[in-house]
Amino acid sequence: MSDRATEQPHRVAVEGLRHSYGELEVLRDINLHAETGEFVTLLGPSGSGKSTLFSIMTGAQVPVSGQVLVDGLPLVGHGKDFAFMPQQDELLPWRRVLDNLTLGLEIQGMRRSQARERVRPLLSTFGLAGFEKAYPFQLSGGMRQRASLLRTVVQDRSVLLLDEPFGALDALTRAEMQRWLERMWEEFRWTVLLITHDVREAVFLSDRIYVMSQRPGTVVSTIAVPLPRPRTMAMVADPVFARIEADLLAILLEGSA
Repeated sequence: MSDRATEQPHRVAVEGLRHSYGELEVLRDINLHAETGEFVTLLGPSGSGKSTLFSIMTGAQVPVSGQVLVDGLPLVGHGKDFAFMPQQDELLPWRRVLDNLTLGLEIQGMRRSQARERVRPLLSTFGLAGFEKAYPFQLSGGMRQRASLLRTVVQDRSVLLLDEPFGALDALTRAEMQRWLERMWEEFRWTVLLITHDVREAVFLSDRIYVMSQRPGTVVSTIAVPLPRPRTMAMVADPVFARIEADLLAILLEGSA
């Protein structure tokens, strides 16, 4: 028996995935994986198929070929192993914060009262205590994103899919949210797949980065980030951080030439 046969399967694995919209090929031979408790980032230009990949993982689309495996088993149903956080917070303006946070659980069939009890213990951790009765328009951009992430993680799925969660924020708020997300990941050790166009964000948050090409998207490089945890903003000046950032930029710029 081979060594690989005796190893534990990856928590998530994408194997030979290909997808097209009619004549337009979007994804070509995507291969990547994430282990339990690992923070993995997909970095690439707009239009490289990153969001399409997440759509396939949540069961919203079926690939032309290839497969997604969870603990070595093919993905079935509607991506029940994945909790998805989209680019926009998508908080419903007519629902108070607490009832926005329970929405995913209610959709799954949980009574609102029971869903509220599941959410309440996390409000302080996510910086939302005292804002339960507020409406979304009364929250700052960072608070809205924390609310969106809480709504995602409270569904108790094994893998988080984060699609450009901080892309709409200003630079200072984005940096604050990156530090906050890193602290939350240290505490909860979620398995995370993150989509971003931000090279520095990718290096700061990730254990491993998959660099994708322009359409049709394929993985052109895989880079490990050996920086210690917890990460701090002071690490941006670390020579290792700077080298990884420079390498990623070079790969992206070469691919766009």
